Amino acid sequence: MATATLSTVQLAPGQAAWRRFRRHRLALAGALIILVLVLGSAFGPYLLPFDDTYIDIMKRFAPPLSGAHILGTDELGRDVLARLLMGGRVSLSIGIVAMVIAMAVGIVVGAFAGFYGGAVGAVLMRLVDAVLCFPTIFLLLALAALTEPGLVTTTVLIAATAWMAVARVVEAQVRSLREREFAVAALAFGSSNLRIMFRELVPNAIAPIVVAATLNVAKAILLESYVSYLGYGIQPPAASWGNMLNNAQIYLTSAPWLAIAPGVAITLAVTSFNFLGDGLRDALDPRMNIP
Repeated sequence: MATATLSTVQLAPGQAAWRRFRRHRLALAGALIILVLVLGSAFGPYLLPFDDTYIDIMKRFAPPLSGAHILGTDELGRDVLARLLMGGRVSLSIGIVAMVIAMAVGIVVGAFAGFYGGAVGAVLMRLVDAVLCFPTIFLLLALAALTEPGLVTTTVLIAATAWMAVARVVEAQVRSLREREFAVAALAFGSSNLRIMFRELVPNAIAPIVVAATLNVAKAILLESYVSYLGYGIQPPAASWGNMLNNAQIYLTSAPWLAIAPGVAITLAVTSFNFLGDGLRDALDPRMNIP
């Protein structure tokens, strides 16, 4: 009986978080759409009769629902759906990997700045403020113009312009937690500073970190679209949602579906991740007591 009671107590926070998240209908819808986009991009190309690079000159600009071409074809006769799904692989991969890199850098910088404070914290946070002074898209384009465009460089550059907001969140959380009883007790037991930072303080700040990570994926997808649309990101013949829009801009009146398909995909992905972030923020906030 005591074991059952203890198990119930241990599960209560998770159950409360799930209950709060479940009440956020837009977050649930966003999670479902993200799941569909990820699974579709991962497995969809294997189910199509056309490869994303297959060219059929005789079927250029075929409109949607033209036989096996569900979303039509582009200016070279390539299947739009196949390219959309392959582009989803690239755009979603960039978003997730860039988020992981940005979170790692932001957590390290924010943890050191919040834990040590003083001159160390001031120098690190002034560095963050200095980088934040530059508009993100212009900073990204300036860096992209100096490098060879490609998947790896685009991912790294997006991460390099997205870690600062994470660092500020982590710094504020660590600064507020470092004087708490559990942190003082860990120090009294002889734990090293690194152990206290990354085994005690950062895990207790996981809620805002998870929310920031979710929102960073949406930001990274949007930034990839900007850069690829302007020709500094993923280069043809490889497909991404951004360069699909770039290729479609001169056919907006004659073949609007070429722009509508990637535009809708970007909108759905970014909006869904934002809704998911809002839902996680509400679900992981312990101050919200939802019966």
